[in-house]
Amino acid sequence: MQSPENRMKNHLLCCDWGTSSFRLQLMNITTHVCTGEVRADTGISAMFDDWKSAAREQGLSREDFFRQVLQKHISRLETQLSVTLTDVPVMVSGMASSSIGMAEVPYATLPFPTDGSHASIQRFESNPDFRHDLFLISGVRSEQDVMRGEETQLIGLMKLLALSGHTSQDALCIFPGTHSKHLYIQHEKLIHFDTYMTGEIFDVMRRHSILKDSVDYFAYADLPDTAIKAFQKGVHQSISSNILNTLFSVRTNQLFDKISKEENSFYLSGLLIGTELNQLQSTSEAPLILCGGSNLSSLYELAISELQLAHRTYTAPADLVDRAASMGQLLLFQYQLIKQPTE
Repeated sequence: MQSPENRMKNHLLCCDWGTSSFRLQLMNITTHVCTGEVRADTGISAMFDDWKSAAREQGLSREDFFRQVLQKHISRLETQLSVTLTDVPVMVSGMASSSIGMAEVPYATLPFPTDGSHASIQRFESNPDFRHDLFLISGVRSEQDVMRGEETQLIGLMKLLALSGHTSQDALCIFPGTHSKHLYIQHEKLIHFDTYMTGEIFDVMRRHSILKDSVDYFAYADLPDTAIKAFQKGVHQSISSNILNTLFSVRTNQLFDKISKEENSFYLSGLLIGTELNQLQSTSEAPLILCGGSNLSSLYELAISELQLAHRTYTAPADLVDRAASMGQLLLFQYQLIKQPTE
């Protein structure tokens, strides 16, 4: 019978550490199967604030502080799975490699091959207090834009799509979110990308603006017809009107009792998502790949249909999008093994 340590030799800890969320998975390197995972709301932004307090009080370096946080989550996973994960390497993507993360790692630059061969990665060797080799994956930059995390998702998703039989050398990948990304792929290389603050603007408008009393937001498992119609109206309105003007129509919708506050939130969402996507009507006919997972795909699909872009759009299956980051981390880890000098 194999010892616990030997059984873990073929595994990798995959960590997706964003601004506001944390996800750690134990992955089998050969089968790509997830053995277990833990999630938390301990995103990089909150952890950086905690480090500044801890640094003043305890004299902890950023590296040591973030290692301690990681170790707590690894220990949670060990308890959950009843295994010992000592010496299992850790790949970390997202904001951990930023100026507010564990250490700032320089961005990779464009063009960026979607196989991950030009990714920017910094290795931190294990030490007695943190028995894991740790690899920080940096993001990608252009002349006017940056991203951290989506490049790892892109690497993984392109591999998963290819394995499922969907291949495309040229495409525009849409990653919805707080800061949506549009990634332009040509000949299997990322050549350009744009960031849209769609999700953040929606949150600011509904929580902190004059519109906050005009909308009641909550998530539907299945969108009722009234919500769909309000959303479609917002998308349609975004095509021909200036967003700074149409945003105020959210307030007049409520003042004039045109639609309910719940429906009004979908109208607001339609305005913003429509504004993000309607410029795609005038771009090239490159295939669109919607990479929204289970949370946002339905609204983006509605907007894409309203904007008559459905004929060139493929919606990536939600399970593939969910697995994209860990698959990207596995592929990047394999590149690191190839780069290591042989003994």
